[in-house]
Amino acid sequence: MTMKTIDDVAVDGRRVLVRADLNVPLDGDRIADDGRIRASLPTLIALINRGARVIVCSHLGRPGGWPNLKYSLAPVAARLGRLLGQEVDFPGDIVGTQARAAIAALRPGGLVMLENLRFDEAETSKDDMTRGYFADRLASPVDLYVADGFGAMHRKHASVYDVPLRCVSAVGYLVQAEIAALRLLAADIQRPYVVVLGGAKVADKFDAFGSLISKADRILVGGAMAFPFLAARGLKTGTSLLEAGQVDAAARYLELAAPGQIELPSDLVVATEIAADAPHQAVAADAIPADQMGLDIGPVSAARFAAAIGTAGTVFWNGPMGVFELTPYAAGTRSVAHAITDSGAFTVAGGGDTGAAIRALGFPGDAFSHVSTGGGASLEFIQGKTLPGLVALET
Repeated sequence: MTMKTIDDVAVDGRRVLVRADLNVPLDGDRIADDGRIRASLPTLIALINRGARVIVCSHLGRPGGWPNLKYSLAPVAARLGRLLGQEVDFPGDIVGTQARAAIAALRPGGLVMLENLRFDEAETSKDDMTRGYFADRLASPVDLYVADGFGAMHRKHASVYDVPLRCVSAVGYLVQAEIAALRLLAADIQRPYVVVLGGAKVADKFDAFGSLISKADRILVGGAMAFPFLAARGLKTGTSLLEAGQVDAAARYLELAAPGQIELPSDLVVATEIAADAPHQAVAADAIPADQMGLDIGPVSAARFAAAIGTAGTVFWNGPMGVFELTPYAAGTRSVAHAITDSGAFTVAGGGDTGAAIRALGFPGDAFSHVSTGGGASLEFIQGKTLPGLVALET
């Protein structure tokens, strides 16, 4: 895989379109975690300092292909400006007259941020011509394309795949760091290899499970990931987050795995609702009340998972163990994070919610060997799958 980097190309005075991943969690118009914005700073600062005229584009959430102020990148542009210490022009559209005017007015060292790419349905279209027309409009006013949004690299979207086919292209520092770290998980694993899976976005991780079984020595499953497996073992999961179609898949994975390879919670912290002030208790995994839901792994499971992590030579962690944002349900995630940072292993934490948990619970990013900005992209990369965004950049 050979790709140009931003150190290989001239940028002074050139209009450079940077595809970043600024898909940050929002609480109204407040940014709940700016980790992905901060992760983009090294590339942006380097381009600005070298006199590039920088145009940043990104998606945010799933607005459905039309403008929705709930998903506007305006708060992100404001935060980026504060972090950079300079004005970020935000014209409020993507390829329209306002965006074109802002790009035309850019001075060397200046920065424009386009509106949410997914406000145009062509960005995510499965039709090549529709996507290509949108990519033409994104690419036409720029001289160079820089891929620095690793979290979107597994999507065959216009800004990820089609634009770099139309431009001189390079990768930014964030993507370089992701590839270097994740290659070690794909090809140079120090054993024992322990995978920790959790979080609420279960579907992407389920797709990866078969591949992980073939590579990992132990797979520790918490968060919402655990409930299809518990149900597959015949346990009642109360009102916990659970999709019926995933139970059959979990049963197949349990059959495929070696004895003891997949470890599930033996106890859980449960409550009737997701609220910090809701009455909660730790119960055995086979004794979840019918009117309650699992919101964290319990203390016995947390200790057992920590002990398993302590034996590892390599750890890949994707997804928190519970609703870490609320104090009563953060202990499991904190225990796992402590064990990983204390392990002495090569450690990679992947996924936006995992990164958010690390920062919210006060763990420094450099306590891990690598904190990936890509959830689904990281999982696909370590499985050896082809990422469209990387294919488009190959020289």
